[in-house]
Amino acid sequence: MSQAATDDIVVLEHRGEIAVVRLNRPDRLNAFTNEMCHRLVAIFDETDADDSVRAVVLTGTGRAFCAGADLAAGGDTFVLGDDPDTGGAPPDTGGQVALRIYRSLKPVIAAINGPAAGVGVTMTLPADIRIASDTAKFGFVFARRGLVPEACSTWFLPRVVGISTAVEWTVGGRMVPAAEALERGLVRELVPAGQVLDRALEIARDLVTGKAPVSVALTRQLMWRMLGAPEPEIAHRAESIGIHVRGTSGDVREGVDAFLSKREPEFPDTVSDGLPDLFR
Repeated sequence: MSQAATDDIVVLEHRGEIAVVRLNRPDRLNAFTNEMCHRLVAIFDETDADDSVRAVVLTGTGRAFCAGADLAAGGDTFVLGDDPDTGGAPPDTGGQVALRIYRSLKPVIAAINGPAAGVGVTMTLPADIRIASDTAKFGFVFARRGLVPEACSTWFLPRVVGISTAVEWTVGGRMVPAAEALERGLVRELVPAGQVLDRALEIARDLVTGKAPVSVALTRQLMWRMLGAPEPEIAHRAESIGIHVRGTSGDVREGVDAFLSKREPEFPDTVSDGLPDLFR
């Protein structure tokens, strides 16, 4: 596949300070491929490095968000060679995307515009907020294909919807309607299909407007990483470092002055200048 064709399967658009990342294989219901994996990882590298991007919205082109893995190869779709570096199992490509979204320095909102199955739903689990079309359906259908869950979903899904629902959905393998996904906490809200992207952009702007980019990045890291912390003392230590480091920053001086002056802040610090290590 040519570089231009690879670039076209996931498109990066800019809506002001919000980057829109669009899965773009509508003729295949945005089915996931290795090329799509590599393109998504590259795009999140790009959005992290671009200080003009404050948040990322992930969506799909056409009537589906993502139908899951492209099954064009039939029964050999999941026949993979050994990892050339280790001789063992190669890294799951869905997991590579999920981990890259998890490590994003910008908030991520998934605008699920239509059906999402397999990796099409599991890749959205590291997003900070998911909204969906009221006609969307979600399929954790791995057991129906003879597979097991992927994209780190055995870590993410129980934390999003609870262990009981996670087991029910993944073992049962049925398509979950939008109303149930909302009730069980997979998505934050449902909107008509034509309004999903606009609503996601609105949420993204509300998240970041008037907030310090470095503080947003560090807060996102703290929240996600503390999910796996065995005790609150670990959070206390990381937060103490953060308060100490950020307390002397230009951002704090500007934030406090803007508050006292009753004006909008203009924070000087940028994510591209580097983030302090709160987890040492």
